[in-house]
Amino acid sequence: MGRVSQAQAEENRRRVVDTASRLFREQGTHVSVADLMKAAGLTHGAFYKQFASKEALVDEATTHAFDEQSRRHAVGLERYEGQRDTAQRALIDAYLSVEHRDDAADGCPVAALAVDVARGGEGREARRAYTEGVADFAAFLAPADASGGSEEGIARLCTLFGALVLSRATQGSPLSEEILAAAHATLTKTG
Repeated sequence: MGRVSQAQAEENRRRVVDTASRLFREQGTHVSVADLMKAAGLTHGAFYKQFASKEALVDEATTHAFDEQSRRHAVGLERYEGQRDTAQRALIDAYLSVEHRDDAADGCPVAALAVDVARGGEGREARRAYTEGVADFAAFLAPADASGGSEEGIARLCTLFGALVLSRATQGSPLSEEILAAAHATLTKTG
């Protein structure tokens, strides 16, 4: 079997990072390299041609997940140009939905990767990407008028995060949807 072209190697790497980003959000970073490569449609041996270690892939996949989230937030702001409150409300509606609860693979990396990043140790690229992603998300959720500023954005993010994690953990019971509804009501109260 011949060598793959540079373009094919880059496409393979992109596919592995994208697959890892989804699998890590869905199943955690403990997914084996063999299972990850199978899901990407590549051989186990191809992994080590692309990445120095699994930790290097975790770092890159975490960055990728937060880059995707930032793009979604930017699209939301563009869609509701000049209406930050409306963009935030649309995000809250989607975030606290049963569909988001049930789709961890394409869901929020803040909720999906928190435990793995916390256990991953200091100084890792994944920790840096996660921290920046959390800060950016909180800034997106901060009030447009800056009264309350980052503190309110952080509190809103904590409510979203906590509700999603608890809802996923109690999935299959009525409590799961009650958690989503209660957090939604709290975050969308007016006055």
